[in-house]
Amino acid sequence: MKNIEVAELLNEIADYLEFGTDAKDRFKIRAYRKAALVIEGLSEDIEQVWKEGRLEDLPGIGEGIAKKIDEFLRTGKLKHLDELKKKTPVDMEGLGKIEGVGPKTILKLYRELKIKDVAGLEKAAKQGKIQKIEGLGPIVEQNILKSIEFSRKSRERVPLGFALASAEEVVRMLKTLKEVQKASIAGSTRRMKETIGDIDILATSKNPGKVIEFFTKMPNVAQVLAKGPTKSSVRLKEGIQVDLRVLNDSIFGAALLYFTGNKEHNIILRRIAIEKGLKLSEYGLFDNKTNKIVAGRTEEEVYKKLGMDYIEPEMREDEGEIEMAQHHMLPKLIGYNDIKGDLQMHTKWSDGNNTIEEMALAAKKLGHEYICITDHTGRIAIANPLDKKRIKGQRKEIDKANKKLNGIEILQGVEVNITDDGKLDMPDKVLKELDIVVASIHSGFKNPKEKITRRMVKAMENENVDIIAHPTGRLITRRESYDIDLEAVFDAAKRTNTIMEINSYPERMDLRDSHVRAAVKAGVKLVISTDAHNTDQLHFFKLGIGTARRGWATKNDIINTRKLKDMMRMLKK
Repeated sequence: MKNIEVAELLNEIADYLEFGTDAKDRFKIRAYRKAALVIEGLSEDIEQVWKEGRLEDLPGIGEGIAKKIDEFLRTGKLKHLDELKKKTPVDMEGLGKIEGVGPKTILKLYRELKIKDVAGLEKAAKQGKIQKIEGLGPIVEQNILKSIEFSRKSRERVPLGFALASAEEVVRMLKTLKEVQKASIAGSTRRMKETIGDIDILATSKNPGKVIEFFTKMPNVAQVLAKGPTKSSVRLKEGIQVDLRVLNDSIFGAALLYFTGNKEHNIILRRIAIEKGLKLSEYGLFDNKTNKIVAGRTEEEVYKKLGMDYIEPEMREDEGEIEMAQHHMLPKLIGYNDIKGDLQMHTKWSDGNNTIEEMALAAKKLGHEYICITDHTGRIAIANPLDKKRIKGQRKEIDKANKKLNGIEILQGVEVNITDDGKLDMPDKVLKELDIVVASIHSGFKNPKEKITRRMVKAMENENVDIIAHPTGRLITRRESYDIDLEAVFDAAKRTNTIMEINSYPERMDLRDSHVRAAVKAGVKLVISTDAHNTDQLHFFKLGIGTARRGWATKNDIINTRKLKDMMRMLKK
């Protein structure tokens, strides 16, 4: 799938247009950004949509953008972008990856200091030149240096939300081959780790050569890195490396256990095996004296022979799960089919791309029984926020949709902004009329820990706030979390009965797994939401469930695993 590649292309065009700061381009900039968002969250292959002539059927894709996508998919190039690059004297792509350095800042840095690339940016920051520019200052300069370092550390990692779709597509294609008996994702992708280095796939077959040949010639392969009789590595067109191993079916479980990891989990399992007079490897569990295999076909039988319950892949991080499995004390994790509703999404009423009815119908297809529309309010200009009058108008549309649709209930909520002093940017008398109020921080990310924490706690103390969304504000590989005292936040959440969100959006996944576990331990209730801005993004909830499972959350810890009435009883209202 070239979805990510096309989305990045459109965002890159928007960046170059924004650098030019031409007033007439502002509408175009927003159009490109919205189109990129739609394609990034598309569940189907953009190439298939293109081949079927359906590009302009996608929300936010007009004739002009459709022609550019067509040119890129036909030729692998885009003349318009090449022309923009020639006219722009700086490395927009490289500089744009540094948090806090947007097109306008890049323009200012170029005009004042002739900075053209990340190396020049770092040099100027270390020499103290950036702080002298009006509107920037010493804090911005220090933040730029921190962001450059963060960018270096995260450069080789891919967010799970982008890698998982590619991994699942490879497995799906392998399973179409009659010679393949089994195929599974392994490694950190199977453990649902938030970022991955590359994708590991295992398959079983009596004809491994045929499987390897098929794998290396898949249409989404850009480069064959290595090719052997039972192993092969390729680089996909999305830039992700995929390693395939083809095995005998009799050892599939042992191999899947080994290649899923993590390393520390596997080391302890091998130590336990030795204590029992056994030997564990990717080839099976063997009796040390006779060298006879005693388990290996499934993971379950390996764990059983080692004297413990089966441990879910998401828990295999050497954080006490093995001891709990030995004493039959593992929690029953939330399942991937346990979610009954989605409590954060956006529509055309603010910065989304679909109507309320379209979002409801798409959610119903996923098996949801209810959704909550949470369009933005207040002062976030780029999000086309609702005011009091438009909130009333939206309620009428929701009521009309609820009368028309069967099998799904639509709730009205908002995503209200937490201001600099911890207040909300919508009056309480408006908020109290809504079904659900989601509050979040969208500014002041560099505030000191005490201030950020105070802002969030004060918002939770408002009787109308039900849920805190994306509580740490991070964007994976792009922006670190703001500095916040989560222990104090969780204490306040418990005290005020405020629900903390696990945001499933691929770039957020916020709360992260360790925070989920801390929240569960503190007795704080959680919600898994997608933050979807179009119908295709509603399938993101799988990422949130994976994060919840990594945080050892059960069905009981997540409010939207419940029927509508039971879920609503758990809110403040």
